[in-house]
This record gives sequence, structure tokens and C-alpha cells, in this order.
Amino acid sequence: MSATLTKERVLVADDSGLMRRILTQSLTESGFEVVGQARDGDEALALWRTHQPDAMTLDLAMPGMDGIGVLRELRRDGRSVPVVVVSAFSPAHGARAVDALAEGAFDLVAKPAVGAGLDGFAGELAEKVHAAAGLRRRGRTPRRPGGAPAAPARDGAPATAPVAPPAPRAATRARTGTERVVLIASSTGGPRALAELIPALPAELGLGSVIVQHMPPGFTASLAARLDRTATLTVAEARTGDVLEPGRLLMCPGGSHLRIGLDRRLVLSDAPPVGALRPRADLTIDDAVAAWGSRLLLVVLTGMGRDGEEGAAKVKAAGGRVIVEDESTCTVYGMPRAVVEAGLADRVVPLHQLADVIAEEALR
Repeated sequence: MSATLTKERVLVADDSGLMRRILTQSLTESGFEVVGQARDGDEALALWRTHQPDAMTLDLAMPGMDGIGVLRELRRDGRSVPVVVVSAFSPAHGARAVDALAEGAFDLVAKPAVGAGLDGFAGELAEKVHAAAGLRRRGRTPRRPGGAPAAPARDGAPATAPVAPPAPRAATRARTGTERVVLIASSTGGPRALAELIPALPAELGLGSVIVQHMPPGFTASLAARLDRTATLTVAEARTGDVLEPGRLLMCPGGSHLRIGLDRRLVLSDAPPVGALRPRADLTIDDAVAAWGSRLLLVVLTGMGRDGEEGAAKVKAAGGRVIVEDESTCTVYGMPRAVVEAGLADRVVPLHQLADVIAEEALR
């Protein structure tokens, strides 16, 4: 953050004194101004109303009012909620973190493990807090599932320059599973977008479906379970050996890359992050292009960064289709923007129309 710019003001809320110190130090060293530290939900609300910060980091398990309660109270006040949840992982915490995202939290950062270095944590925290603060400065509020701003679908521009096709790969084993696939890539704002999109997909959708959502390890199982409760499709975390089939939607586990073998079976990989991301959607898309070619539909939803752009180029080169979420419904117009500005989007569609468009594309 440039020293010539006004510092973004952040409130820290966590019941652990050690964690408050770590968060405050990390944010201060990244150029933010920490305007207050809260030990519980009630204090967090009081400090929020006093200081009106640009963003807040929020623990979920606190005495008295917990983090979910804070989010609901802020909503009741009619305030925008640029909140980054900072949570430890356990099965219970994973479910609560997904609930927090559904309540309007901007994004999620996993607390560093005992003995782990803080550099990666500090960098991820700064990036997400900065993006959350930007949402407040622009006067935007994270959308909860079910919101539907009126914005027409529109055709995207074709690629402005030819893209080299992927290197050919010799098939070595008989292929299995579905003959057509939709691959959904998402990041910041993705859990809320998926909570609106996935239940709207028809049970008879004749596509195998896979989601690559940027999320810390351990949290995607809770997200998949939540989606499964509301969807007509079966939703589950992917496992090595799984096959994509119509009526079933598989989600890449956080902290793993999702690869696809030439026999179209899924393979989870703990290979190093690519561009600081694991999972990286571009890797999965690359494999999906090799397996399905022109019968692949790529959908790029809200998110920071450019993940999906390289993959979209390969989908287009193979004759597949690319749909991106319209800026009007994105929490962060990063990944979709990269695809649109590269001229790779066949259609640009607001979130509330995406399910119908995917079903339409399935019939092409």
C-alpha cells in the first residue's frame, strides 16, 4: 500500500490476545491502520459503530455474541459488511465459516497452524482485507444468495488473436464417465454465488459438473454439504478416482489441485501452489480440455486475480464455450474481467440468469 495514500482502517476482533497481536502486527506491517481490537462480539459491534472502519477481521468462536451474531447485527443495522473471517479449522468451525459467508462475510482466511510461518498468512490477509475495504469505499455491499440485480445477459467478444492449441496427448486408457462437462471456477464471493447458482440448476442437467473454488484446506467439505442440502444435483467433495457423471457435482477440496487423467478420472494433487494458488483452476481446465475438448463448458464466477484466463484460452482453442459472470453481480470483478478483457468470453451473464444459460448451453 502506497505511503502517499490514506491508510485503510481495520478493526480486529478475536478472543485470543495472541491472535489479536498477530493480526495487528501483520496488518500494520502491510500498511493498514488498526483502529481497535475487540475481544468478543459485543465489543466488536461497539467499536465498529464508534470507528466506522473500512474493514474488519472477525473470529467466529468468541464469548457472548459470536461472529455469526456480529454479521447478523451489522446486517440489521443496514450496514455494509466488509468482513474477512479469520478462523481456525475444525469440522464445526468449517460449517460456521460457510455460514458466515452466507451471512455476507467478504472472504475467509485460515488461522496459521502452530509452528507455521506467518509470511503466507500475512500476505493473504492483506490482500483480502484490502479488497474488502475497497468494496466499502465503492459503496457496495456483499450480496446474500437470492439477490438479483437487473442486468441483461450479453454476448462476449470473440478472442482477438488466435490462441495456440494445447499440445496433443495420446490417450492410453479407455475413457469413462460423462461426454459433456461444465467446469465452474470461482474465488472471493464464490460461496455466495454458488449458493444461488447450484440450487437453480435442473436435476436433469445432462452434464458432469466440477467446481474449483479458492478456499483454505478443510472448509470445502462444509460448503459442499451445504450446497448438497439445497441442490437438486448431488454435491460432494471430489476424491481421487471419482468420475464426473450427469446429476453429480464434485468440488475440489481446498488445499489440493484437481487433475483429470486421460481416463477422465479425478486425481487430487498436493503439488506446490501455482501463482500462490492451490487449487488452481487453470490446471484443472487444462486437463479437462485434453479429456473433453469442444464438449467442455467453462463458467468463471466472481473472484480476485486472473485464474481461469489461461484455461479459457485453451477452451476456446479447442472449440469449447466460455461463460463469465457479469460485473453487476460479482463481489470482486477480477477473474471474470480477465477473461472478458482477453476477448475469450462467449457470453457475459448476471448471476441470477446463469443457471438458465448453463442449461441452454447443455443442449447445444
